[in-house]
Amino acid sequence: MADSDNSTTLRSVIRRGLFRATTDPAIAAWRAWQAAHEETERFSDEQQRLERNLTETVGFPKVMIQLSDGRTVTLHSVEALRDVLGVGSADLAVGAKVEAELAAHQARWDAFDRAIGYSATLRAESEAADRAEALLEGLSETPAISLAGVAANLDAILREGQPSKDDPEFPWPQIRSVLEDIARIAGRPEPT
Repeated sequence: MADSDNSTTLRSVIRRGLFRATTDPAIAAWRAWQAAHEETERFSDEQQRLERNLTETVGFPKVMIQLSDGRTVTLHSVEALRDVLGVGSADLAVGAKVEAELAAHQARWDAFDRAIGYSATLRAESEAADRAEALLEGLSETPAISLAGVAANLDAILREGQPSKDDPEFPWPQIRSVLEDIARIAGRPEPT
């Protein structure tokens, strides 16, 4: 069936489409999500760097204890020690010494953590990830009114969902292909 509005020229349709692309609510939602997503990635990189520093400098709290049956186990927490002591697998005097060692190691961990800001960065990363997740949910509920808006939605799906940039598993190559098609058809680059 032919278009009933014969007075509408292709040029005016394109012009309206380009105007809508700049006012597309999906684009605005995508930009907000992208900023939060990038903030999360920055915090994640920083958190990983700080964690490496913390583990290389102080090491994870741990102690080795010999059980009453002769086996040696590595414990990483006072709770794990109490579990071992609770079943009678270790001498209580040894347990008290090991608990003091664990507490001292944990205190060194906590002091260095505060000094370098590891836990604060971990919390900031979590909060940024929560914001990004909420914005992604909002983006998925925001109807696109332009090809750019559709491309923005696909970009968010790819960046949030695919395990790696060049993942060959279905559906990631197909979604990347559709995003490239949209960019080509629209005559402009993919969202950045």
